[in-house]
Amino acid sequence: MPARVQVIRTRVSARRRYRKKGFVTAVRVDLDTEGFRYRKWGADQFCKRGDWLVKNHGDGETYTVDAETFAETYEERSPGIYVKTARIWAEPVSEAGSVETKEGVTHYEAGDFLVSNEPGAHDSYAIPRLSFERTYEPDD
Repeated sequence: MPARVQVIRTRVSARRRYRKKGFVTAVRVDLDTEGFRYRKWGADQFCKRGDWLVKNHGDGETYTVDAETFAETYEERSPGIYVKTARIWAEPVSEAGSVETKEGVTHYEAGDFLVSNEPGAHDSYAIPRLSFERTYEPDD
């Protein structure tokens, strides 16, 4: 399980709704394993059995997504190809900080985006500004 850390939340501007552009390639980690750790976003991340290994085609980023979150937010279009059908709420942050996620901790810089799959800012994560701009568009 991810180590517990103090999460620093910064002041942010008004949240907007966005949709993901394009598709991802994904495979479920359906192996007899207790999971694995990897380093990303400036901290250790943890992938559990049943989670998904995802690669964005908009920016080339590879990361893991919690099994329940993936099931609620993505749909399969063809074998191994998924689209994120759930809308997200996001806002740029004005200061550097970090946020605890289901996979670990993500550190972010001023100008990056704090994102949530729900309007209430629960289950938040951060995306670097350039990656966010390549992979999301406003959903007005």
